[in-house]
Amino acid sequence: MARTCAGDLSAFAEIVRRHHSAAHRLALVSGAGDDADDVVQEAFVRAYNALAQFRADSAFRPWLLRIVVNLTRNSYRSRVRRAGLVFRAAQLRADGYVLDPQGVVLVAERDKRLLAMLRTLPDKDRQVLGCRFLLDLSEAETAEVLGWPRGSVKSRTSRALARLRVLVEPELAGERRHG
Repeated sequence: MARTCAGDLSAFAEIVRRHHSAAHRLALVSGAGDDADDVVQEAFVRAYNALAQFRADSAFRPWLLRIVVNLTRNSYRSRVRRAGLVFRAAQLRADGYVLDPQGVVLVAERDKRLLAMLRTLPDKDRQVLGCRFLLDLSEAETAEVLGWPRGSVKSRTSRALARLRVLVEPELAGERRHG
């Protein structure tokens, strides 16, 4: 960050490389849909332009992800909701692990159904679950990214998981009967 703040563009390119995947997944799960690439690009541009406001004693990732969440909210509010938002988060594998072709199809299909269920939840539920479980952020990081008190993150996570569980359990019961 020190190099970036000093104007080193290659240092900022490294920051983009490190954080792009998480920013993109958060934009997707927060409702950006097909606009996720644009939201993420705009988030990095805004982050770069706001480096003077960045506190050196803070972590960059939560600061950037908060920008992503705010831009996603703005994007979502400003456009007409499109049917069938595309969630490619299931295809993004940060660990690089490759499944056999049949496994890839099965995992992709299950993830697609899970993300479709997640999409039916209210925005705040999607955001908190995306931060906590898709991005593996801590409660404190999630609170910082979403701009909520930590207690709200904890209670919202619990309620969102309960709502998601209600949607998922019937499907799991059907898989057990047929599998």
